[in-house]
Amino acid sequence: MADPKHYAVEETLKDGTIVTIRAAHPGDGDKIRTAFKNLEAETVYTRFFAYKNEVTDAELARITGVDFERDVALLVTIGSGETEVVIGGASYFATDAAAPDRSAEVAFTVEEDYQGLGIASSLMRHLVRIAREKGLSRLEADVLARNLPMLGVFRRSGLPMTLRHDDDAVHVTMSLQPVAQ
Repeated sequence: MADPKHYAVEETLKDGTIVTIRAAHPGDGDKIRTAFKNLEAETVYTRFFAYKNEVTDAELARITGVDFERDVALLVTIGSGETEVVIGGASYFATDAAAPDRSAEVAFTVEEDYQGLGIASSLMRHLVRIAREKGLSRLEADVLARNLPMLGVFRRSGLPMTLRHDDDAVHVTMSLQPVAQ
């Protein structure tokens, strides 16, 4: 695979919309901030388990400053150049780089007008490919139990997974190891 820092692919959504899935860059802060401000409160709550009005500078720095060795952040955009708009994104952040079976926490956000069109599933495929290339053993996520669409994305990924229910959240662990045939 090419260097994930320069990752960029075009895909066509279920409704025919052409999007670019690409690496987040240091200059993407304003685009991400704008995308966040356009999210509905329920989408924010589903992603962060809390209501909030803006993405913090620290959160932006974490996403736009990933090293693409240990951590990865991908954006989904429409348009290009000055008209490029962020409509979604996904990231993984390694939890313990020294562990022999390295894992990372994965998270997704998709703007409401584009939900249900295959963006999260596509992002999942790209993150899995990069994570395997980088030697990760598993991806983990905490998801609200009521977030059935995201749980469905994980189920449809084809990865062996375990679910642990904790009050109104589900901890999902997905193995990246090859399945013995």
